[in-house]
Amino acid sequence: MSAESSPGGLAFRLGVTTREQVLDEIRTGERFLLVTHENPDGDALGSLVAAHAVLKALGKDVLMFLAERDFPLPHEYRFFRFEDLVTAAPPDLAERTVVFLDCGNVDRSTIDASGTHVLNIDHHHDNTRFGTVNHVVDDASCTAEIVWDLIGALGVPVTREMAEALYVGLVTDTGRFMYESTGRRAHLMAADLIEQGVDVEDIYRRLYEGTPLAKLELLGRALGRVSRYDDGAITFTFVTLQDFEETGAEESYTEGIVDHLRAVEGTKVAAVVRERPHGRKASLRSVDGSVDVSAIAREQGGGGHRRAAGFSTDLEIEEIVTFLREAVARQLPS
Repeated sequence: MSAESSPGGLAFRLGVTTREQVLDEIRTGERFLLVTHENPDGDALGSLVAAHAVLKALGKDVLMFLAERDFPLPHEYRFFRFEDLVTAAPPDLAERTVVFLDCGNVDRSTIDASGTHVLNIDHHHDNTRFGTVNHVVDDASCTAEIVWDLIGALGVPVTREMAEALYVGLVTDTGRFMYESTGRRAHLMAADLIEQGVDVEDIYRRLYEGTPLAKLELLGRALGRVSRYDDGAITFTFVTLQDFEETGAEESYTEGIVDHLRAVEGTKVAAVVRERPHGRKASLRSVDGSVDVSAIAREQGGGGHRRAAGFSTDLEIEEIVTFLREAVARQLPS
């Protein structure tokens, strides 16, 4: 049994049963609240903006939710326009269908949706299936790919706004089409979005150029304290609150540091830890897939993908290093 055609004319299977459930919920529902995970990235924000535009085109009453603490957004995403945005739960929350996008675990959300009707649309393989309806497609390259598929099934014309938002989600979550999750569908989706008016060069400039000097200074500090462990299997660094204060960098400026570490020869796992006012946040990358970093992150209450994951912790830097070395050693052959 094949699914309905995507916007690009390609029929493919994306969780067919739950796909039809989600489509039915969208068609018959009247009021929606769209939410995503804390510290939203390109896929989260792109999926949010595109889904909002689709529901508006269908004549639905739809709001987007982002918590106040998620602002300011990383500079590369500030070009998004957020219409119908709320930063607190609306008074009629219980009467709305709450759509979680790109959120693998309800604990990563910044809104309490307890007791509501929840659509869970995601691509994380370790999604906890917390929704009333769970449309989790773990072989999709990004959540934006799932939204793109749903748009085609709904028969909604793809506007340039939708196409740009979806393209941001696709480009950022595939690492510019570099990660293992980048399959045939991802490239077909890209081709379709370009046909719908996406200016590839413009999106690239917005995402990856115009770097604030403070971000470069923060990167310099992080690279200046890189450490390697266990014959180079782990390449590790960290940034402190003092680094943020002295460079004037925002927390989001740590994005991309881990990519420099994963490029180091011999690295199996790259790790960047950033200090926060209360605790620390670790970002992990598996270079060749020999280590499942999502399993490591789950040990600390986090999660993500096999090759890209993270967790928050109260552990000190030395304790984090010890934990990572032990966790990686358990997965690598002795």
